[in-house]
Amino acid sequence: MSRISVVTGANQGLGFALAEGLARRATSSDVVYLTGRDAGRVAEAAARIDHKTIRTHVLDVRDGNAVTAFADELRERHGGVDVVLSNAAARLTPGAPSSDQVGPFVDTNNLGTTHMLRAFGPVLRPGGALLVVASSFGTVRQLPRHLHERFAAKSLDDVDATMLAWRDAVLDGTAAGQGWPDWINIPSKIGQVAAVRAVAAERREADSATGTLVAAVCPGLVDTDASRPWFADMSGAASPAEAAEPLLDLALGTRRPEFYGELVQFGRVLRWS
Repeated sequence: MSRISVVTGANQGLGFALAEGLARRATSSDVVYLTGRDAGRVAEAAARIDHKTIRTHVLDVRDGNAVTAFADELRERHGGVDVVLSNAAARLTPGAPSSDQVGPFVDTNNLGTTHMLRAFGPVLRPGGALLVVASSFGTVRQLPRHLHERFAAKSLDDVDATMLAWRDAVLDGTAAGQGWPDWINIPSKIGQVAAVRAVAAERREADSATGTLVAAVCPGLVDTDASRPWFADMSGAASPAEAAEPLLDLALGTRRPEFYGELVQFGRVLRWS
């Protein structure tokens, strides 16, 4: 059976490297959907890879209806998907007020993630992998203990509600008083991993029987346009191509049960709490 893969945020950086890596590891009958929200940039990225397995689709993960329609389209066309790499992310600008950035950031990184999990979880074929790209900041160990319970989510709706309440606290200036970190990337990443954990809790038994993987992944520090403004020393950063390889190994390789529903970095689980 042909392997059907989807990568979001794939027109540059890590997403591009993931799509390129999937194409490189593909057979002649496989299909890799390279997606992004700008049609011109998506087409340009696909042309740079120039591989017959690559197909393009304009997708804005902030639009839940569009994400669901795309998942349904792939179910009708292919019978489902085998690899989903949810990588789309908004950028943060150093020095810009958090209140100016938190809305678009949550829309893309958090609601975009839960849109992907809701839509593509049901069309993931047995033995497949659905991976959300997060970071090592995505554990509740980054938060004061009194905030941990807010991420004891039982559903994606719970996660969305927590992230929207935090967003509103940033907007109205009460987040710091509640104990939230100043850097909005940290709660957002925790929300992404919490969403993965909520879905995994619902699917664990069935996925265990079929070797299907749902997990969050941390690629480490990657040298991209998005990360450079935040780090004075990038000498230890991986190139996007280098960072993509462990993620592709996880998506395509032998399943390890201990990774299911967890945040995985370089072959080990990063402890949630």
